[in-house]
Amino acid sequence: MGELRERKKRDTRQRISDVATALFYARGFDAVTIEEIAAAAQVSKMTVFNYFGRKEDLLFDRQNEVKQLLREALAQRPKGRSPIDALRDLVDRLSEQKNPFASIDRRTAPFWHVVAASPSLEARLREVGDETVEWLAVELSGPPADGLTRLVAGMIVLTWRTAYAEALRVFARTSSTKKAHAVFIALIDRGFAAVHELGKVGLTSPAREG
Repeated sequence: MGELRERKKRDTRQRISDVATALFYARGFDAVTIEEIAAAAQVSKMTVFNYFGRKEDLLFDRQNEVKQLLREALAQRPKGRSPIDALRDLVDRLSEQKNPFASIDRRTAPFWHVVAASPSLEARLREVGDETVEWLAVELSGPPADGLTRLVAGMIVLTWRTAYAEALRVFARTSSTKKAHAVFIALIDRGFAAVHELGKVGLTSPAREG
């Protein structure tokens, strides 16, 4: 019974997110109200907020998935493989799988057009980035994370975001997935090379060591 209840909750959450995303794509984030989302998803406004703390998170609803991917990459890395190299390997795997976190094409570009058109989404994206840095720093070295580990985590997140943003600009200009991917990987390589130099100081991931 408990498993069925949890599955229903996941289904409801996904339905609300899917309905909201479709409305945001059609009309823009700022033009859509929570009341309209609730009505379209056939739930109450209170139900929407039971699943999503704020309107912006209806679009940024995969934060936990990102963290899970990062955590698994660290925990499952081969013996002797550094945490930074493990995360670099993750980029390649996601890219090969055409995962939207590492793929720029006609599927992913509209999502970022919605984000770029909304100051509140842009602000929330920066907050998510800051939250991810703090979380990743702890994953890399355990609590409390020191300044060096925060710097490493910040560089990893900034590298990924910068590479993705530049790839989006290339795709918008050329409509070429191949060119966008090439730019993405080139910047990932340069950024992670710099991170790797910092990581030589001796980062360990408790997720792997434990």
